[in-house]
Amino acid sequence: MSHSYPSHVTIVDVSPRDGLQNESTTVPTEVKQTLINDLIAAGVKKLEATSFVSPKWVPQMGDNSALLDALAPTRQKDICYSVLVPNMRGFENAILHRPDEIVIFGSASETFSQKNINCSIDESIERFAPVAAAAKAQGIKVRGVISCTVGCPYEGEIDPSQVAYVTKRLIEIGAEQIGIADTIGVGTPLKVQRALQAALEYADISMLSGHFHDTYGQALSNTLAALQMGVSEFDTSVAGLGGCPYAKGATGNVATEDVVYMLHGMGISTGIDLDKLVVAGERISAFLNRSNGSNVARAIINKRQS
Repeated sequence: MSHSYPSHVTIVDVSPRDGLQNESTTVPTEVKQTLINDLIAAGVKKLEATSFVSPKWVPQMGDNSALLDALAPTRQKDICYSVLVPNMRGFENAILHRPDEIVIFGSASETFSQKNINCSIDESIERFAPVAAAAKAQGIKVRGVISCTVGCPYEGEIDPSQVAYVTKRLIEIGAEQIGIADTIGVGTPLKVQRALQAALEYADISMLSGHFHDTYGQALSNTLAALQMGVSEFDTSVAGLGGCPYAKGATGNVATEDVVYMLHGMGISTGIDLDKLVVAGERISAFLNRSNGSNVARAIINKRQS
């Protein structure tokens, strides 16, 4: 069975936001800044820097303005700095720092939407309509991420038609890119392909990106399944940092190192230096005082030490 895989894949490292947001210890701004600079030094061209949510809900992101101010002097033109914004107020705070892209979000699960942001799917998208319009008016890219596209902690399996519906709604309000996220990591390759296929009713393949959690150890298989369909952008997190605060037991994002190793082994370029990436992951893991969640990083480190 021959697949025409993309020749290049864009890696979006989400560790500075999605990776750190649930850490119980406060991560100082300068540590986040070092992480971002380490990722850029390793060749990452797109990253989620922070989010402009209320510090009451996500205290870890309370230094969003301070972090972007700290990054400003060395900000590079060819790096896309994304920020997550939950509403118009978050957008108004974010815009002062001229992010390259804003991330808005909807859920493919009605119950998850209610539990996560206390409103229905339709209400959540209506709330984001003025945000997307304001961003576009200022020439800022808009990415819409759909959570729980294959499974929900409350509803179980999610019908692909839900993914199609939310894709359609997000594109209607101005999203230029759609992230298909397996928030709790329950997806398997064919389910992921069905979710992507559903999104393709309204979006071109070039607009889709994958965001797969490794809760059940399926993230690399799901990445491969998405690659087979032509998806060429993936959210990953260095050292496998992060999870979802509203999904009980959902362990981390897929490790950037593991995805990059697989892609390079398939002859797909990423522009990332794997050794430098391992350094970035080791440094933040050491600060957090936790073992590195990347199999590839651990293998490379063990090999160096032997």
